[in-house]
Amino acid sequence: MRKSRVNMDSMDFLLIASIMLLVAIGVVMVYSASSYTSSFSKLCNYDDMFYFKKQMMWAGIGFVFLFIMVKIDYHILPKFTLLIMIVTVALLVIVFLFPPINGAKRWIPLGFASIQPSEIAKYVVILYMAKSIENKGDKIKTFFYGVFPYLMVSGFFAGMILAEKNLSIAAVIMIVTLIILLVGGIKWTHMVELFGVVAGLGVTFILIEPYRLERLMNFTNPWADRKGAGYQLVQSLLALGSGGISGVGLGASRQKMYYIPEPHTDFILAIIGEELGFIGCTIIILLFIIFIWRGITTALGAKDTFGTLLAIGITSVIAVQAVINIAVVSGAMPVTGVPLPFISYGGSSLFFNLGAMGILLNISRQKGGNRRKTI
Repeated sequence: MRKSRVNMDSMDFLLIASIMLLVAIGVVMVYSASSYTSSFSKLCNYDDMFYFKKQMMWAGIGFVFLFIMVKIDYHILPKFTLLIMIVTVALLVIVFLFPPINGAKRWIPLGFASIQPSEIAKYVVILYMAKSIENKGDKIKTFFYGVFPYLMVSGFFAGMILAEKNLSIAAVIMIVTLIILLVGGIKWTHMVELFGVVAGLGVTFILIEPYRLERLMNFTNPWADRKGAGYQLVQSLLALGSGGISGVGLGASRQKMYYIPEPHTDFILAIIGEELGFIGCTIIILLFIIFIWRGITTALGAKDTFGTLLAIGITSVIAVQAVINIAVVSGAMPVTGVPLPFISYGGSSLFFNLGAMGILLNISRQKGGNRRKTI
Protein backbone atom coordinates (compact mmCIF):
# COMPACT_ATOMS: atom_id res chain seq x y z
CA MET A 1 0.00 0.00 0.00
CA ARG A 2 1.41 3.38 -1.00
CA LYS A 3 1.99 5.68 1.94
CA SER A 4 -0.28 8.73 1.67
CA ARG A 5 0.86 12.25 2.37
CA VAL A 6 -0.11 13.34 5.89
CA ASN A 7 -1.89 16.68 5.93
CA MET A 8 -1.75 17.84 9.53
CA ASP A 9 -4.44 20.30 10.60
CA SER A 10 -4.60 21.96 13.99
CA MET A 11 -5.69 19.80 16.91
CA ASP A 12 -9.35 19.63 17.86
CA PHE A 13 -9.52 22.33 20.55
CA LEU A 14 -12.65 21.03 22.29
CA LEU A 15 -11.26 17.49 22.36
CA ILE A 16 -7.89 18.41 23.88
CA ALA A 17 -9.53 20.95 26.21
CA SER A 18 -11.98 18.38 27.60
CA ILE A 19 -9.15 15.88 28.16
CA MET A 20 -6.93 18.43 29.92
CA LEU A 21 -9.76 19.70 32.12
CA LEU A 22 -10.74 16.17 33.16
CA VAL A 23 -7.13 15.34 34.05
CA ALA A 24 -6.70 18.63 35.95
CA ILE A 25 -9.89 18.02 37.93
CA GLY A 26 -8.72 14.48 38.58
CA VAL A 27 -5.35 15.52 39.99
CA VAL A 28 -6.96 18.08 42.32
CA MET A 29 -9.65 15.67 43.48
CA VAL A 30 -7.17 12.82 44.03
CA TYR A 31 -5.39 15.11 46.48
CA SER A 32 -8.61 16.18 48.15
CA ALA A 33 -9.97 12.63 48.40
CA SER A 34 -6.75 10.99 49.61
CA SER A 35 -5.10 13.66 51.79
CA TYR A 36 -6.82 12.69 55.05
CA THR A 37 -6.20 8.92 54.96
CA SER A 38 -2.67 9.19 53.51
CA SER A 39 -1.62 11.60 56.26
CA PHE A 40 -2.30 8.80 58.79
CA SER A 41 -0.89 5.96 56.70
CA LYS A 42 2.54 4.48 57.30
CA LEU A 43 2.43 3.10 53.75
CA CYS A 44 2.24 6.70 52.51
CA ASN A 45 4.96 7.90 54.92
CA TYR A 46 2.28 9.99 56.64
CA ASP A 47 2.38 12.33 53.65
CA ASP A 48 -0.97 13.91 52.80
CA MET A 49 0.32 14.60 49.26
CA PHE A 50 1.52 11.04 48.62
CA TYR A 51 -1.11 10.11 46.02
CA PHE A 52 -1.23 13.65 44.64
CA LYS A 53 2.49 13.57 43.84
CA LYS A 54 2.22 10.20 42.11
CA GLN A 55 -0.83 11.26 40.11
CA MET A 56 0.92 14.50 39.10
CA MET A 57 3.96 12.50 37.98
CA TRP A 58 1.88 10.13 35.86
CA ALA A 59 -0.15 13.01 34.42
CA GLY A 60 3.07 14.72 33.33
CA ILE A 61 4.51 11.53 31.81
CA GLY A 62 1.15 10.76 30.26
CA PHE A 63 0.92 14.13 28.51
CA VAL A 64 4.43 13.66 27.13
CA PHE A 65 3.25 10.30 25.77
CA LEU A 66 0.12 11.99 24.39
CA PHE A 67 2.07 14.61 22.43
CA ILE A 68 4.48 11.96 21.12
CA MET A 69 1.54 9.97 19.77
CA VAL A 70 0.06 13.14 18.26
CA LYS A 71 3.21 13.56 16.17
CA ILE A 72 3.42 9.94 14.99
CA ASP A 73 1.23 9.09 11.99
CA TYR A 74 -1.32 6.54 13.22
CA HIS A 75 -1.01 4.63 9.93
CA ILE A 76 2.26 3.06 11.12
CA LEU A 77 0.49 1.33 14.04
CA PRO A 78 -0.71 -1.72 12.03
CA LYS A 79 2.94 -2.65 11.39
CA PHE A 80 3.46 -3.19 15.12
CA THR A 81 0.08 -4.72 15.98
CA LEU A 82 1.28 -8.33 16.24
CA LEU A 83 4.31 -7.35 18.34
CA ILE A 84 2.17 -5.28 20.70
CA MET A 85 -0.31 -8.15 21.06
CA ILE A 86 2.46 -10.62 21.93
CA VAL A 87 3.96 -8.26 24.52
CA THR A 88 0.53 -7.66 26.05
CA VAL A 89 -0.18 -11.39 26.37
CA ALA A 90 3.21 -11.84 28.03
CA LEU A 91 2.43 -9.07 30.53
CA LEU A 92 -0.99 -10.58 31.27
CA VAL A 93 0.77 -13.86 32.10
CA ILE A 94 3.49 -12.21 34.20
CA VAL A 95 0.95 -10.76 36.66
CA PHE A 96 0.33 -14.30 37.98
CA LEU A 97 3.94 -14.46 39.20
CA PHE A 98 3.30 -11.83 41.87
CA PRO A 99 1.29 -12.04 45.11
CA PRO A 100 -2.35 -10.94 44.90
CA ILE A 101 -3.46 -7.52 46.11
CA ASN A 102 -6.90 -7.49 47.72
CA GLY A 103 -7.48 -10.97 46.33
CA ALA A 104 -6.71 -10.04 42.70
CA LYS A 105 -3.63 -10.41 40.52
CA ARG A 106 -3.77 -7.38 38.23
CA TRP A 107 -0.50 -5.52 38.73
CA ILE A 108 3.21 -5.91 37.93
CA PRO A 109 5.25 -4.06 40.57
CA LEU A 110 8.15 -2.03 39.20
CA GLY A 111 9.47 -0.67 42.49
CA PHE A 112 8.70 3.00 41.96
CA ALA A 113 5.26 2.17 40.53
CA SER A 114 3.15 -0.69 39.19
CA ILE A 115 1.71 -1.45 35.77
CA GLN A 116 -1.71 -2.94 35.05
CA PRO A 117 -1.54 -4.90 31.74
CA SER A 118 -5.34 -4.93 31.37
CA GLU A 119 -5.13 -1.19 30.64
CA ILE A 120 -2.98 -2.00 27.59
CA ALA A 121 -5.18 -4.92 26.53
CA LYS A 122 -8.23 -2.66 26.04
CA TYR A 123 -6.46 -0.69 23.33
CA VAL A 124 -4.63 -3.66 21.82
CA VAL A 125 -7.98 -5.29 21.00
CA ILE A 126 -9.14 -2.04 19.35
CA LEU A 127 -5.96 -1.76 17.28
CA TYR A 128 -6.22 -5.37 16.09
CA MET A 129 -9.90 -5.05 15.16
CA ALA A 130 -9.49 -1.72 13.34
CA LYS A 131 -6.64 -3.10 11.24
CA SER A 132 -8.32 -6.42 10.47
CA ILE A 133 -11.81 -5.07 9.69
CA GLU A 134 -10.39 -2.54 7.21
CA ASN A 135 -8.60 -5.34 5.40
CA LYS A 136 -11.63 -7.62 5.52
CA GLY A 137 -14.04 -5.21 3.84
CA ASP A 138 -17.54 -6.57 3.10
CA LYS A 139 -16.58 -10.03 4.37
CA ILE A 140 -17.30 -8.65 7.84
CA LYS A 141 -20.97 -9.42 7.11
CA THR A 142 -20.31 -13.17 7.27
CA PHE A 143 -20.34 -14.73 10.74
CA PHE A 144 -17.61 -17.37 10.78
CA TYR A 145 -15.11 -15.37 8.72
CA GLY A 146 -16.19 -11.83 9.53
CA VAL A 147 -17.33 -11.92 13.18
CA PHE A 148 -16.20 -15.11 14.89
CA PRO A 149 -12.41 -14.38 14.80
CA TYR A 150 -12.91 -11.09 16.67
CA LEU A 151 -14.98 -12.79 19.33
CA MET A 152 -12.18 -15.30 19.80
CA VAL A 153 -9.44 -12.68 20.09
CA SER A 154 -11.44 -10.35 22.33
CA GLY A 155 -12.68 -13.30 24.35
CA PHE A 156 -9.11 -14.52 24.81
CA PHE A 157 -7.94 -11.19 26.23
CA ALA A 158 -11.11 -10.80 28.29
CA GLY A 159 -10.67 -14.34 29.63
CA MET A 160 -7.11 -13.67 30.76
CA ILE A 161 -8.24 -10.50 32.50
CA LEU A 162 -11.16 -12.38 34.06
CA ALA A 163 -8.64 -14.87 35.48
CA GLU A 164 -7.01 -11.91 37.24
CA LYS A 165 -10.34 -11.33 39.06
CA ASN A 166 -11.19 -8.29 36.94
CA LEU A 167 -14.66 -8.84 35.50
CA SER A 168 -15.19 -5.10 34.98
CA ILE A 169 -12.41 -4.53 32.45
CA ALA A 170 -13.20 -7.86 30.76
CA ALA A 171 -16.77 -6.63 30.31
CA VAL A 172 -15.54 -3.28 28.94
CA ILE A 173 -13.46 -5.12 26.32
CA MET A 174 -16.43 -7.19 25.17
CA ILE A 175 -18.80 -4.20 25.07
CA VAL A 176 -16.31 -2.17 23.03
CA THR A 177 -15.84 -5.17 20.72
CA LEU A 178 -19.57 -5.18 19.99
CA ILE A 179 -19.52 -1.43 19.30
CA ILE A 180 -16.63 -1.74 16.84
CA LEU A 181 -18.29 -4.68 15.09
CA LEU A 182 -21.52 -2.68 14.76
CA VAL A 183 -19.70 0.32 13.29
CA GLY A 184 -17.61 -2.04 11.14
CA GLY A 185 -20.76 -3.19 9.35
CA ILE A 186 -21.86 -6.56 10.73
CA LYS A 187 -25.45 -7.66 10.19
CA TRP A 188 -28.05 -6.59 12.75
CA THR A 189 -29.11 -10.21 13.22
CA HIS A 190 -25.54 -11.09 14.20
CA MET A 191 -25.47 -8.09 16.54
CA VAL A 192 -28.61 -9.18 18.38
CA GLU A 193 -27.26 -12.72 18.73
CA LEU A 194 -23.91 -11.46 20.03
CA PHE A 195 -25.58 -9.16 22.54
CA GLY A 196 -27.55 -12.10 23.88
CA VAL A 197 -24.43 -14.26 24.16
CA VAL A 198 -22.39 -11.55 25.93
CA ALA A 199 -25.26 -10.78 28.31
CA GLY A 200 -25.65 -14.49 29.06
CA LEU A 201 -21.94 -14.90 29.77
CA GLY A 202 -22.03 -11.84 32.01
CA VAL A 203 -24.85 -13.31 34.07
CA THR A 204 -23.03 -16.65 34.26
CA PHE A 205 -19.80 -15.12 35.56
CA ILE A 206 -21.78 -13.17 38.15
CA LEU A 207 -23.58 -16.27 39.39
CA ILE A 208 -20.44 -18.43 39.72
CA GLU A 209 -18.72 -15.95 42.06
CA PRO A 210 -20.53 -15.51 45.41
CA TYR A 211 -19.20 -11.99 46.03
CA ARG A 212 -20.47 -10.80 42.62
CA LEU A 213 -23.91 -12.27 43.24
CA GLU A 214 -23.93 -10.64 46.68
CA ARG A 215 -23.17 -7.28 45.10
CA LEU A 216 -25.98 -7.75 42.61
CA MET A 217 -28.52 -8.63 45.29
CA ASN A 218 -27.49 -5.75 47.56
CA PHE A 219 -27.64 -3.27 44.69
CA THR A 220 -31.44 -3.40 44.78
CA ASN A 221 -31.52 -2.39 48.46
CA PRO A 222 -28.06 -1.54 49.86
CA TRP A 223 -29.63 -0.30 53.10
CA ALA A 224 -30.69 -3.86 53.97
CA ASP A 225 -27.03 -4.66 54.67
CA ARG A 226 -25.62 -1.18 55.12
CA LYS A 227 -22.73 -2.40 57.28
CA GLY A 228 -21.87 -5.32 55.02
CA ALA A 229 -22.16 -5.80 51.27
CA GLY A 230 -24.14 -2.57 50.83
CA TYR A 231 -21.70 -0.46 52.84
CA GLN A 232 -19.77 1.16 49.98
CA LEU A 233 -22.84 2.13 47.98
CA VAL A 234 -24.61 3.49 51.08
CA GLN A 235 -21.61 5.69 51.90
CA SER A 236 -21.48 6.85 48.28
CA LEU A 237 -25.16 7.84 48.34
CA LEU A 238 -24.64 9.64 51.66
CA ALA A 239 -21.75 11.60 50.12
CA LEU A 240 -23.77 12.59 47.06
CA GLY A 241 -26.77 13.55 49.18
CA SER A 242 -24.66 15.60 51.59
CA GLY A 243 -23.23 17.66 48.72
CA GLY A 244 -26.57 19.05 47.61
CA ILE A 245 -26.45 21.59 44.79
CA SER A 246 -23.13 23.35 45.41
CA GLY A 247 -21.31 20.96 47.77
CA VAL A 248 -19.78 21.34 51.21
CA GLY A 249 -16.60 22.87 49.79
CA LEU A 250 -13.34 21.59 48.30
CA GLY A 251 -11.48 19.53 50.90
CA ALA A 252 -14.40 19.47 53.36
CA SER A 253 -15.67 15.94 52.68
CA ARG A 254 -16.48 13.78 55.69
CA GLN A 255 -17.01 10.54 53.78
CA LYS A 256 -13.35 10.45 52.76
CA MET A 257 -12.43 10.08 56.45
CA TYR A 258 -12.38 6.27 56.41
CA TYR A 259 -16.08 5.95 55.51
CA ILE A 260 -15.59 5.29 51.79
CA PRO A 261 -12.71 2.79 51.33
CA GLU A 262 -9.94 4.23 49.11
CA PRO A 263 -12.05 7.27 48.12
CA HIS A 264 -9.47 8.43 45.56
CA THR A 265 -10.07 5.41 43.31
CA ASP A 266 -13.34 4.02 41.92
CA PHE A 267 -15.65 6.12 44.13
CA ILE A 268 -13.92 9.46 43.68
CA LEU A 269 -17.07 10.86 42.00
CA ALA A 270 -18.89 10.46 45.32
CA ILE A 271 -16.31 12.75 46.97
CA ILE A 272 -16.66 15.20 44.08
CA GLY A 273 -20.42 15.16 44.58
CA GLU A 274 -20.01 15.82 48.30
CA GLU A 275 -17.45 18.61 47.96
CA LEU A 276 -18.55 20.24 44.70
CA GLY A 277 -22.18 19.17 44.70
CA PHE A 278 -24.55 18.57 41.81
CA ILE A 279 -22.87 21.43 39.92
CA GLY A 280 -19.45 19.76 40.10
CA CYS A 281 -20.79 16.38 38.96
CA THR A 282 -22.71 18.05 36.12
CA ILE A 283 -19.56 19.78 34.88
CA ILE A 284 -17.71 16.46 34.79
CA ILE A 285 -20.56 14.74 32.94
CA LEU A 286 -20.67 17.62 30.43
CA LEU A 287 -16.92 17.29 29.85
CA PHE A 288 -17.35 13.59 29.10
CA ILE A 289 -20.25 14.38 26.76
CA ILE A 290 -18.06 16.91 24.91
CA PHE A 291 -15.28 14.33 24.70
CA ILE A 292 -17.62 11.66 23.30
CA TRP A 293 -19.11 14.14 20.79
CA ARG A 294 -15.68 15.20 19.53
CA GLY A 295 -14.50 11.59 19.49
CA ILE A 296 -17.42 10.56 17.29
CA THR A 297 -16.85 13.62 15.09
CA THR A 298 -13.21 12.59 14.73
CA ALA A 299 -14.26 9.07 13.72
CA LEU A 300 -16.71 10.35 11.11
CA GLY A 301 -14.09 12.68 9.66
CA ALA A 302 -11.25 10.14 9.56
CA LYS A 303 -9.59 9.67 6.18
CA ASP A 304 -9.93 5.86 6.19
CA THR A 305 -11.82 2.99 7.77
CA PHE A 306 -8.87 2.14 10.01
CA GLY A 307 -8.95 5.66 11.47
CA THR A 308 -12.72 5.56 11.90
CA LEU A 309 -12.70 2.26 13.78
CA LEU A 310 -9.68 3.22 15.85
CA ALA A 311 -11.30 6.51 16.89
CA ILE A 312 -14.62 4.82 17.68
CA GLY A 313 -12.86 2.17 19.76
CA ILE A 314 -10.79 4.66 21.77
CA THR A 315 -13.81 6.89 22.36
CA SER A 316 -15.91 3.88 23.36
CA VAL A 317 -13.41 2.70 26.00
CA ILE A 318 -13.59 6.06 27.79
CA ALA A 319 -17.36 6.41 27.29
CA VAL A 320 -18.23 2.91 28.51
CA GLN A 321 -16.02 3.21 31.60
CA ALA A 322 -17.39 6.67 32.42
CA VAL A 323 -21.01 5.54 32.08
CA ILE A 324 -20.44 2.44 34.23
CA ASN A 325 -18.57 4.37 36.94
CA ILE A 326 -21.18 7.13 37.15
CA ALA A 327 -23.98 4.55 37.24
CA VAL A 328 -22.26 2.58 40.03
CA VAL A 329 -21.51 5.61 42.20
CA SER A 330 -25.08 6.89 41.86
CA GLY A 331 -26.61 3.47 42.59
CA ALA A 332 -27.99 2.91 39.09
CA MET A 333 -26.18 -0.44 38.69
CA PRO A 334 -24.37 -2.98 40.91
CA VAL A 335 -21.00 -2.03 42.39
CA THR A 336 -18.09 -2.94 40.14
CA GLY A 337 -14.47 -1.88 40.02
CA VAL A 338 -14.35 0.43 37.00
CA PRO A 339 -12.34 3.65 37.56
CA LEU A 340 -13.54 7.01 36.27
CA PRO A 341 -11.25 7.77 33.29
CA PHE A 342 -8.74 10.63 33.77
CA ILE A 343 -10.04 11.30 37.29
CA SER A 344 -9.67 8.19 39.47
CA TYR A 345 -6.22 7.54 40.91
CA GLY A 346 -4.14 5.11 38.88
CA GLY A 347 -0.82 5.65 37.14
CA SER A 348 -0.89 3.03 34.40
CA SER A 349 -4.54 3.77 33.64
CA LEU A 350 -3.86 7.48 33.22
CA PHE A 351 -0.69 6.88 31.22
CA PHE A 352 -2.24 4.52 28.65
CA ASN A 353 -5.45 6.53 28.42
CA LEU A 354 -3.47 9.67 27.58
CA GLY A 355 -1.40 7.76 25.03
CA ALA A 356 -4.65 6.63 23.38
CA MET A 357 -5.84 10.25 23.41
CA GLY A 358 -2.71 11.15 21.47
CA ILE A 359 -3.74 8.66 18.77
CA LEU A 360 -7.28 10.08 18.75
CA LEU A 361 -5.93 13.61 18.36
CA ASN A 362 -3.61 12.40 15.60
CA ILE A 363 -6.62 11.02 13.72
CA SER A 364 -8.44 14.36 14.18
CA ARG A 365 -5.45 16.22 12.70
CA GLN A 366 -5.58 14.10 9.55
CA LYS A 367 -9.29 14.35 8.90
CA GLY A 368 -10.58 15.12 5.44
CA GLY A 369 -9.44 13.99 2.04
CA ASN A 370 -10.51 10.85 0.20
CA ARG A 371 -11.25 7.80 2.31
CA ARG A 372 -9.41 4.67 1.27
CA LYS A 373 -12.43 2.56 2.12
CA THR A 374 -15.90 3.29 3.36
CA ILE A 375 -17.99 1.42 5.84
